[in-house]
Amino acid sequence: MHLLKGRLVNTATSITTTAAAQLRLHCSRHHPLPPPHFSLPTAYKTPSSPLRLLLSRAFHPSPFVPAVSTTTMGDATTDAGMDAVQRRLMFEDECILVDENDRVVGHDTKYNCHLMEKIESENLLHRAFSVFLFNSKYELLLQQRSATKVTFPLVWTNTCCSHPLFRDTELIEENALGVRNAAQRKLLDELGIPADDVPVDQFTVLGRMLYKAPSDGKWGEHELDYLLFIVRDVSVHPNPDEVADVKYVDREELKELLRKADAGEEGLNLSPWFRLVVDNFLFKWWDLVEKGNLKEAADAKIHKLT
Repeated sequence: MHLLKGRLVNTATSITTTAAAQLRLHCSRHHPLPPPHFSLPTAYKTPSSPLRLLLSRAFHPSPFVPAVSTTTMGDATTDAGMDAVQRRLMFEDECILVDENDRVVGHDTKYNCHLMEKIESENLLHRAFSVFLFNSKYELLLQQRSATKVTFPLVWTNTCCSHPLFRDTELIEENALGVRNAAQRKLLDELGIPADDVPVDQFTVLGRMLYKAPSDGKWGEHELDYLLFIVRDVSVHPNPDEVADVKYVDREELKELLRKADAGEEGLNLSPWFRLVVDNFLFKWWDLVEKGNLKEAADAKIHKLT
């Protein structure tokens, strides 16, 4: 630690790639996960500190380094009962922070980005995506989120919902390639859909929506969500850590699902982002899916929905 501190003092104005690589290697060997009592040192909480810059470079190498959120990781001791897989993702994944015009302003942990306290006090807004995958019969693939998910467990939702991460391949702005790369990655992670089944150039970005939704009081969402549509026949092998169930539905079956959710039947719940898309866009876009004219619906507007 003294050596590291000395190095930081000596390189306060020039954080080297070598130092970042060494730190990344050391941490991957000795601290693959933050322990339950983990909290960030004071030096890391100072946005301009050399330690914060070094850690940012070490774990999030990118062609540019925007401002890093000044939030802390929170009191992890209160989350000791969190599922191990979900806990790892909460602390390892770094979401992309954006403003309401979708300009990148920094990054922060998935943990912080989903704490309602942080969302409300610091207006944390992160980039996200929602995939709507149809088969050749124009049926929509839905998933039920696993019981261990931190936000909105066991709710039914669209095919895949997640976040591009603060990494080179998922920060590419041109043609939303970073978001489409992230969608391909998560379809494999959550549903076991091979990348070859969902080429990134087959996703159509129909629009973006900005919404906020609390989950259970502590957790929630505040996302600028890219809506990605794709028509492909795929092989599906759900990951039980992420997905409890899957099913394809046609329009009438989806309408029945909506009726049951509205009536509170069978304990059925839908995710708030899925419901917003259904209520505002989905059925008119479904017509274009069947006609092969999806690109007619694409727009550059950011829809602010509640």
